[in-house]
Amino acid sequence: MIIFQQRQIPVRRDEKRSQKLNFGGDVMNKRELIFIAILTLLIAFMDITGIPSVFFFNIQVADIEPFYFTLMINFLFIGIIAFLFLRMLCPKWRLGFTKIGLIVGYKKYGIIGVTVAIVGFIAFYVGLSPFDRQPSIAKVLVEGVIYYVGVAIIEELYVRGLLLNLIEKMFKKSKNSALIAVILSSVIFGGGHIFGVLNQSLLVIVSKVVWTVGMGMFFGMVYKKTSNLWLPIIIHFLINVGALPYCFSSISGYADLTLYIVIPLYIILGIYSFMELKKEAVV
Repeated sequence: MIIFQQRQIPVRRDEKRSQKLNFGGDVMNKRELIFIAILTLLIAFMDITGIPSVFFFNIQVADIEPFYFTLMINFLFIGIIAFLFLRMLCPKWRLGFTKIGLIVGYKKYGIIGVTVAIVGFIAFYVGLSPFDRQPSIAKVLVEGVIYYVGVAIIEELYVRGLLLNLIEKMFKKSKNSALIAVILSSVIFGGGHIFGVLNQSLLVIVSKVVWTVGMGMFFGMVYKKTSNLWLPIIIHFLINVGALPYCFSSISGYADLTLYIVIPLYIILGIYSFMELKKEAVV
């Protein structure tokens, strides 16, 4: 009996030590999730409001609208803050800025992204014709291309890289955690685009939300399928550049013809993305 008790004592100590380690890991995980939630909200606030750049920068170059420079400078602030925040407080958080899965993912989903971008360009071109502006090359490059590089990187960083992963970890006990995360992050992504169309008709507001939710579903699906954040960033950029015709028009809204083309496109894209994720969840 004495020998038996001596053998059991180390085992019990090991169990207590293991429990302490697990508890410590849980605390660290919860703390990490809180930090990520704070960072996500901070970036979203800065992205939507343009703060702090909107208070300090008003750069006028040629015929380029000053607020584009303001927002691009704000993107730099967001990038620096996100880098330092993650580096110091959440060093183990994986965003997906890697080469792994990029080529394979682009071969599988790139053609879809390019097709959507081309159809979107046609929809905007047809809806805005005839054009009434002759912008400078600088305006087209800055407002129609360079600006959207920042938009794609920042939005994918905090919507897919942070928010989507955060939601998935919160629902980690569910076998559909990835699907839930993609849906919820896409709805939030769509809702965030309301602010840019509040001065337009209800039809435009609803349409904007519907198509950005469908867009978000596709980006989220691609991200989860490849574990690579560069791929949705690239596709996001290509789709946004499809709005290039706006540089040649004084119209800021959306023509009915444009909506008739774009809305069905993104509804189909959203359903396709849902089915791809659901298929993986079932398997």
